[in-house]
Formats: sequence, C-alpha cells, structure tokens
Amino acid sequence: MLTDREIAADIEKLKEIATGMLAPESPFAIETAEIDGVELRVFSKAPRNLGAVYDLARDVADETFLVYLDERYTFAETLDMARRLARALREEYRVRKGDRVAICARNSPEWCLAYMAATMIGAIAAPFNSWSTARELEFLIKDSGSRLIFADPPRLKLLGEAAGNLDVVMIKPEDGCELPETCELLRRHEPIGDDEARDIDVQPEDDATLMYTSGSTGNPKGVLSSHRAVISALYTWLFVRGANDSLYTELVKENWQPAILANVPLFHVTGSHAQFLISFLSPRKFVMMYKWDPEVALQLIERERISIFHGVPTMTWEIMVSENFERTDLSSLRGVQSGGAPRPPEHLAMMLEKFPPEAIAGLGYGLTETNALGAIISYKFYASRPDSTGRPTPPVTDLRIVDEEGRELETNEVGEICIKGPSVMKGYWNQPEATAEVLRDGWFRTGDIGRLDPLGFLVIMDRAKDIVIRGGENIACMEVEYAISEHPAVNEVSVYGIPDDRLGEVPAATVMLMPNRQLDTAQLGEFLAERLAAFKIPRMVRFQHEQLPRTGTGKIAKRELRRLAISSRK
Repeated sequence: MLTDREIAADIEKLKEIATGMLAPESPFAIETAEIDGVELRVFSKAPRNLGAVYDLARDVADETFLVYLDERYTFAETLDMARRLARALREEYRVRKGDRVAICARNSPEWCLAYMAATMIGAIAAPFNSWSTARELEFLIKDSGSRLIFADPPRLKLLGEAAGNLDVVMIKPEDGCELPETCELLRRHEPIGDDEARDIDVQPEDDATLMYTSGSTGNPKGVLSSHRAVISALYTWLFVRGANDSLYTELVKENWQPAILANVPLFHVTGSHAQFLISFLSPRKFVMMYKWDPEVALQLIERERISIFHGVPTMTWEIMVSENFERTDLSSLRGVQSGGAPRPPEHLAMMLEKFPPEAIAGLGYGLTETNALGAIISYKFYASRPDSTGRPTPPVTDLRIVDEEGRELETNEVGEICIKGPSVMKGYWNQPEATAEVLRDGWFRTGDIGRLDPLGFLVIMDRAKDIVIRGGENIACMEVEYAISEHPAVNEVSVYGIPDDRLGEVPAATVMLMPNRQLDTAQLGEFLAERLAAFKIPRMVRFQHEQLPRTGTGKIAKRELRRLAISSRK
C-alpha cells in the first residue's frame, strides 16, 4: 500500500510518461477539433471508423480470436465472415448508412459478426437487452425504428407480432438442430472488398451505435454515439494501460496469448467496448461464455489461459468463494478488473489476499452516455484508495464536480460528476429535451454525486438519478413503480435499492394497498413477470395500508423507506 507521498510521486511519473506518449509522432498524438460546436481534444491518428478498427485484425490474422464452446475462429476468419455478412446486409436486406440494425441474443460469434457488419457499412448497431420482456422488446423496436434484427430463438419467440415489420435473421439455435440463417448468408455472399468499404465512406462523426440505458424515467433511452466517440474510449484505455505498464514494468509479463473472458452481456458498453472492441486494438483472444457460471469461469480461466478477468464485482466475488478457486490454475491472470457497479472495499481486500500478485486489481467508472469512459484505478493506487473509482482518464477526457447551478467545486467538495470529451454521446435518440438537460457545452451531467480528493481521485458518494444498480444492471425505479401501480390492489408505491452482498444492491419496494385489499410478494411477483424483466422485480416488498411517509415538500420519503426496509432485515 502506498502512502500519499508515494502516490503523488507516482502520479508525477505517470504525467512524464504521458507527455512522451503524446509526442507528435506517437500513435496517441492529439489535436483540437470542433464537434457539434464544441471544441474538444481528439486522437489525431486513431482509426477514422470502426471498420478500420476491425481491419487491424490483419496484423494478427492467424491468431485465435473468437472462442465459444467448441467454436474457434482466427482474426482473419472473423473479419472474412463479418465482411460477407456486411455484403448480405447491403445486397439482400438493402441496409444503408443510418439504418438501425438491432441485435437481441445471447453472446455468440454471430452477435459479434452482426455488430461488425452493421457498423462497417455505416448502419447503426442497436443492441437490445436480451433479458427484456416482450413488452420491453416491442418498445425498443418501435423507439429505435430498426428495420432488421438479429435474434436467437428465445428472443424470436418473445418478439412475436412486434417483429411483423422487421427483417429477421435468426442466429445461434440453442438446440443445435437448425442451421442458423447467418451460416446461409455467409455462404451466399462474397466479402466486401477494400475499395467497396472505402466507397461507403463512413466518417468519424457518423452514427455508429444506439445503446439503450435505464435512466431515472420509465422507459430506457437510446444513447446515440458516433464512430469517433466509441474509438476515443478504446484509444483512451489503450493509452492508460500503456502509461501504467511503463511505470510498473515488473508486473506485466505474459507467457501466453493475451485472452479475456467475455462474461458480461455484449449489449452493455462493458461487454461491447471494454471487452470485445478493445480486443482489436490490443489483440487478444475473446472467450465467450454461454451464460455466467462461476465454476465454468474458473475452468475457462485455466483451460484458455485467460489473462484478463473483467466483469461486474459480483462475478469476482462468486469465483473467489467457489470451492474450486484454490484448485484452479490462475497463473495466467494479469488483471482482475470490473466496471458497471461499485466494488465493496471488503471485496478488494479479499482479492488482494486470494489472487496471485500478478493479477492486478482494477476498477473503472463510466456510463453508456460516455461509452464507458470516466475514471480508472488499478495497480498499487487501488489498494491505497479502495473507496475510489480512480483518476479521470487522460488525455482527451475531462471530469469535474459541479453544484446545482453548474459551478465547478473545489477539492473534496461534494457535487454532481460531469464528463467532457470526444467519447460523450451525441444525445438521446429522438429526445432533444432530455438531451438538453444533461448535455451543456459538451459537458455530460452524469447524475452521480461525488468528490475529487487532493490527489485527484474520484470518490462516488451517491446517485442523483433514481436508479438501482443490480449486479451492473441499471434499473429505473420509476419504471418498476409504474408496473406495480398497475395492480388493482395498489394505492401508491415507492421503489428503492437495498444492499446485497452478492449483487451490490437489489430493488425493494414499499406498497400502500387499497382499503380492504391484501397482496403478498409472491402474488405481486407473478403479476410483474409479464411486465418487467426478472432482474427488475423487487426482491423484498413491504406492504401497508397507511400512506407512505412524506418529506417537507410533499414527496415520498424514499430514504426513510429504504432505512426502514434495511432495518427490518436485521
């Protein structure tokens, strides 16, 4: 553990390293550009679009890339299949620049190919939460205006009539008895050539992705990002890793092909960006799990010589408490990282004790709206600042803390976290008013409350937005409240998060019932099953016939209800 003086000294060394990495001849050279009327620092030598990112696979063509159950594909094979699928999208489905191509399925090679094919021809990849209910999927289809969807059989069954106006491509049948349509598409079409790809002319500011996020309102909002925004996040992570590796050279030796365990859904920026896309820039094997299982994860770490374990904190905790943890060969691990949710300090202490010293602990903070970029902490900094999510990510991203009027606050003053840089979204899909509320002069107001300590480390204190983060999944309290309110026995309701050792927090609710009506948690859960994805349904519900307590302004006293709910569990 470093003292503050040692941390300050290492920060100065990192600044010197960063200065050298930003030299004009460096791959990380930066320049100033005006984007949508805002002046920003940008990477001047970064690939201009995601298609150019995928083309980097040619440098490691014969190395293994996609691994899924018994399937294995090299970088060259992956690029070839993606380019074939891209031609199919253009010629068979008439997909053009700006069209939305939805993807709703479990993680699989076909998921990756669909994302690659759509973005390399200038279409907008729109990943949907594969845990959604039929009603939620219907909303996502209508809101995005998608004209084609890649889906696996369970999602196709859910889609039903909602897919009536869509072109549908079925991928990865789970019973293995049916040939996926993607296989036929790949056989029927030749790959798009370099000249054709250049003719499509995808620009850095063209729309690339439409990722849906649960904010504080009822329905999820579509977050629209450009190619530059996504690539800026990738280059930033590469830059930060390079600087840290230069400072701590004794910790970064690898004896196997770098590999990451893809253990989170690709419909999140953690999965699609921090795991999948970065694997083109920092070439590594991408080992996908059929579904999360800590025992299978340990087997894959040993068998595939996984170097990076990266998931929500819950996953790290689950493999550490497995009875097979001590029997698993973890010698290939060089990083145990997480994002999507805070990690309890006691989890970190357990990690530092149980994992090999070469398996460097790390934590990242970011949002869908910033393409997962914000702050990063790792190496010895993390052990010394277990309550922090790290320092703001250089060199093109800025972070500040502001008060309710937007004035920047001083060190250790608590306020709202704001982020500015080329990785910030263009805006919310078809919601100009909601966009204007959070984007001001290029600064994105995150809704998270925090402070910067004297050495520049970010400490997140609370959330201004009314959401629960369950194992990395954002749950809008208002959405759950709306669904519960539809029950005829419910008068009013308040939904909030309560602590959970495994998932960080889970949704809970206090419900005021109508006079002479009764309801229990099981009955309410059955009612909600058709309206909400399973992970959004409250784990704990307290029923009463009295009106819910109010604050001085007449609002429901949610913090008081949360306190009472936590107390009742003890």
